[in-house]
Amino acid sequence: MKKVEHLQKLEEAGVIAVIRRPERKDVLPLAEALVEGGVTTLEVTVDTDGAFDIIRELKKELGEQALVGAGTVLDAETAQSAISAGADFVFSPNYNHDLIQMANRYGVISIPGVLTPSEMVDAYQAGADLVKIFPASTFGPAYIKDLQGPLGHIPMIPTGGVNTENVGDYIKSGAVAVGAGGSLIDKQLIHKQDFAGITALARQFTAEVQKVREEKA
Repeated sequence: MKKVEHLQKLEEAGVIAVIRRPERKDVLPLAEALVEGGVTTLEVTVDTDGAFDIIRELKKELGEQALVGAGTVLDAETAQSAISAGADFVFSPNYNHDLIQMANRYGVISIPGVLTPSEMVDAYQAGADLVKIFPASTFGPAYIKDLQGPLGHIPMIPTGGVNTENVGDYIKSGAVAVGAGGSLIDKQLIHKQDFAGITALARQFTAEVQKVREEKA
């Protein structure tokens, strides 16, 4: 049941923050700023120093306020380490059958990276809960819309190049959520310790998602 609840939370949030290689001192205030702005799904990429310790820390500090998972996971072994650290979900830039099986074994959400229709179907058939359309910027929202006819039953999360100007278009085109990196985790704001600015950005993203969802309803 926990996995079902986590999937519901992830989709309701609509925006997944991709946290890549932050300064360790900035991790908690950054996470708190994102959550305050309504972005309650946080992906810590495993190429970050101490990524698994960061996942443990955020899980402990944020409790039920947010989902915390691992990103840039390339294989089942890394997925297992992330799951052992408490990851709620595992994001990958690629499709790896064994990785999906590992996540399913432990009741953790698996989101492999795919691009072609064949990859999407293969990943979903293998047990992926959602698929990450990456890199989304290559084809844009129109690609998500075109996929809805034959593959609308597969929940899609475009990632790469998503910003406040196009996030609404992705949701309108059929995405259940989006992944946002540099456009949300603004390095200049973090460098200036302007976490209120991060909260404001998060609110812009979530407001755009909510606006489109209300229009569609």
